[in-house]
Amino acid sequence: MKIKMIRYVAIVAVLLLGLYWSLASAAGKDYPNAHFLATAAWLKAHKNDASLVIVDVRADKDVAGKLIPGAISMSWELFQQADTANNMGEVFVGIARAQQLLGEHGIARNDTVILYDSAKSDGGATSSSLFWVLDLLGHKKMKVLERGIDGWIDAGGETVATPRKPEAVLYQAPADEIDLRKWAKADYLLPRLADPYYQILDVRTRDEYLGEMPKPALDGTVLKLGHVPSAYNSDYTLNWNNPESKAIKPYEALQKLYSGFDPGRSVITYCQSGRRGSFGYFILRLMGFEDVMLYDPSWMEWGNKRFYYPVETAENVISGASLPGTTSPATLKPQGKTTPKSGAAAPSGGGTKSGYVSCGG
Repeated sequence: MKIKMIRYVAIVAVLLLGLYWSLASAAGKDYPNAHFLATAAWLKAHKNDASLVIVDVRADKDVAGKLIPGAISMSWELFQQADTANNMGEVFVGIARAQQLLGEHGIARNDTVILYDSAKSDGGATSSSLFWVLDLLGHKKMKVLERGIDGWIDAGGETVATPRKPEAVLYQAPADEIDLRKWAKADYLLPRLADPYYQILDVRTRDEYLGEMPKPALDGTVLKLGHVPSAYNSDYTLNWNNPESKAIKPYEALQKLYSGFDPGRSVITYCQSGRRGSFGYFILRLMGFEDVMLYDPSWMEWGNKRFYYPVETAENVISGASLPGTTSPATLKPQGKTTPKSGAAAPSGGGTKSGYVSCGG
């Protein structure tokens, strides 16, 4: 009798979860992980909360004497280092150093961390890089401020010229809470190129994806042209509602943009050096995807001629029309390969040059 009751409760729970997703999709509800995104209005109401730490992640040269009152300054660049031995720049400093940096800036394990940058200068792909670091470390409470300092000012928020000087604390993530799976490596990605569980998302421009925009390695040599085999393309700028405000699209629009992607399987994002890839990572986490990974060195490593990773220039197209978050996710199947000419119209997952802001990553 007890076993039957447990089964009954489990079945009801699954049905209710499916009903929730369906209703959320139909009614255009908020993002499943809406707690990862803060609006200027929310921050105004909570900026004096005791456990809240507001973090300006812009580089010092980009601050221009305008910070949110009470914010500390912790540049995203601190979490990057050049890997000259492998002809790469801007790679993640690693777990130990990241925790040290967080502690030096007064961030504790239980703090609610509000990350902001400038939508005008990088489209959100700087705050997202620190979001990924915190997610990797298993930090529970963090939010990205939508549109960053620009959204704050547009909402009438005051600014100050200097950041708050924090006192250093110990930041230490328990080993069993650090999720190394969120940090994809090339040797992990390579044997999974043909594994249907893994959906690879290239968030660079369409021209980069198709191999029509050469990019240099650290030493100035040209990287290989094309993309990771089996990768799908969705330019990170397509997550914006428009290229002027660079606000994130509402959930229903994001569902259409990522139509065919299955939230029940893994997604690995990448770009040129990891920053744009981190924005794709953040968007998917906001949408409720759980098994998301960032391939941090991205094309700087995969496309580096010092390494022998395979590349392709043919386009991969997603089949299926089901939306992420619905009860019937589509199966990802390439509809063959296509090689569109330069300037061809981009499909739903293609990029656009309109409003593109190069954040260097």
